[in-house]
Amino acid sequence: MTRATRRREPWAKAIAHLRRVDPYCAAMIDRVGPCRLEPSSHRFSTLVRSIISQQISSKAVAAIDARLRAIGGDPHAPEALLALGEGTLRSVGLSQAKARYVLNLAEAVASRNAPLDEFDSWEDEAIIARLTAVKGIGRWTAEMFLIFALNRPDVLPAGDLGVRAAIRKRFGLAELPRPGQCAPLVEHWRPFRTVAIWYCWRDGDGQGEG
Repeated sequence: MTRATRRREPWAKAIAHLRRVDPYCAAMIDRVGPCRLEPSSHRFSTLVRSIISQQISSKAVAAIDARLRAIGGDPHAPEALLALGEGTLRSVGLSQAKARYVLNLAEAVASRNAPLDEFDSWEDEAIIARLTAVKGIGRWTAEMFLIFALNRPDVLPAGDLGVRAAIRKRFGLAELPRPGQCAPLVEHWRPFRTVAIWYCWRDGDGQGEG
């Protein structure tokens, strides 16, 4: 394989594995096409958008995020958001709680309590622990960061409703599996559960971040 081909198909090994171990995944891959997961160069922005997206529609997320970038700069930067303050953040459509969460995150990043640029060498669970120490960052948000900012290959956000719905569909279950039931069901997707879940999102209703 040439160097150019490797650049175009960074998930080739993952796709080959999923095709081999699960015909359901193979069918999704055929329908969706190449995996387009790419690491984000704007890690802080990825987390800010994840906070914005909690429990609101994707259309509302896009509108609030665009307004925030218009007044605070693009991409989001911790110091700029701290300078805006809670009142200005609320003026773009953020709830009081979310405005505070964004400022908590900005402070943690600016103070190096959450050193986003150092996370490449950290284990997944260590990153989750550090991020969830910031008030307003839950495990789901940290897992979305692992998937969409860092492209960690084996993340299973079992608390995500879309993931649970996809697993129910895959196995023909009568009810949504509980989060604790998800991992054993898709053990065969390891070590590329991130890619399998990305295909589930894309083959379903477009849930997910990227």
